Amino acid sequence: MDDVPAGPASPGPRRPSLSVVVPVRDGGRDFERCLRRLRDSALTDFELIVVDDGSTDNSAAVAEQAGAVVVRLDRPQGPAAARNRGAREAAAPLIFFLDADVAVHPETLGRALVRFADDPGLSALFGSYDDTPQAHGLVSQYRNLLHHFVHQQGDFRNNIRPAHTFWTGCGVIRREVFLTFGGFDPWLYPRPAIEDIELGYRLTRAGHRIVLARDVQATHMKRWSLAEMIRTDIFRRGVPWMLLIRRSGTAETDLNVKATQKLCVALTGLSLAVAAVGLLAAIARLPGAAGLMLAAAAGVAAIVSLNRAFFAFLTRRKGWRLAAAAIPLQLVYYCCCGLSVVIAMTHWNLGRIHRLLTRRDTAVVPAPHLAIDRGEDSNGRPRRRRLLRRSVEETSHAETPKGAETQRGGTFRGDA
Repeated sequence: MDDVPAGPASPGPRRPSLSVVVPVRDGGRDFERCLRRLRDSALTDFELIVVDDGSTDNSAAVAEQAGAVVVRLDRPQGPAAARNRGAREAAAPLIFFLDADVAVHPETLGRALVRFADDPGLSALFGSYDDTPQAHGLVSQYRNLLHHFVHQQGDFRNNIRPAHTFWTGCGVIRREVFLTFGGFDPWLYPRPAIEDIELGYRLTRAGHRIVLARDVQATHMKRWSLAEMIRTDIFRRGVPWMLLIRRSGTAETDLNVKATQKLCVALTGLSLAVAAVGLLAAIARLPGAAGLMLAAAAGVAAIVSLNRAFFAFLTRRKGWRLAAAAIPLQLVYYCCCGLSVVIAMTHWNLGRIHRLLTRRDTAVVPAPHLAIDRGEDSNGRPRRRRLLRRSVEETSHAETPKGAETQRGGTFRGDA
């Protein structure tokens, strides 16, 4: 992006149309590719802001060499806090949040920008991963293709459809709206979790409009292990999302929380229980063991049938062997979903019991300045906590907060 005067009426540097904010912590080669793909973008009228979240490698130096504005945090604060800091530094009216292991297509930024230009009432937009994940291995291929498939489903018109969540892997939001709502919640989500989904809930509850644009795509380079997939699905997404649903009173039916997916979670739990009983019966040589195992197999067959569109998609993209190998992974995914519900509801109900026993007052906490509405507590009363006490000058990124250092490399040029 070139900082050139806009004309006689604008003596200062020209304001970019888009600010790309990338939080990074030890980004490695994936981060380098993320920056290269931004440089190759067809849209060049944007600034790049990289927030180094306490990296121990040379991520900040790599970003500076690419010409990015680099904000250094002296210690890891999590992606929610890092993105908030980048948003305050941004100069453009639109903020494009991008993960450090995601590589945009040449047309990605331009397509997102056109959506906002054509729709002044649009507050936020997010896209999806593409169907060409770079990481090899069964788990990585399955996981990234599952995300692409889920984000491509729904009633699209002109490649967009309404949504009430948000996604920071590849998502755009108006800066004014973002700052007005206090940004992401680093207090509730100090580690990678569902801070973007929670922000989407707040926005749509207040009447703002978010869309999913399936033609705004980027390549995910993350390498998944089975352990990382299970940990993420339970503790970084499933449990926090279920607690958010309870607090907000949202009846979630979108993306991977559709009614058919909920049915698959129930069928998975039931099939595993029946199979376990059948196995015990077979060990004890009791009658009916074979029938129980057949019933469990029928449950798995029903799950595959309910997901036949997804497995057909995997077959078209990667062949029948990967599609067949993905069936056990899909069952593991549904087990994680079911376990997340159990953990979240246990946590929720224990919290209610604790409040009843201690009789603590849960009155509203006044929030005179930008506050986060965390929905309602288990007693049905709204809970509000202050997220950021920032002045007008801070909102305009006039000063750098304690613990952060801003450095500007050479001018980032998308056409370099």
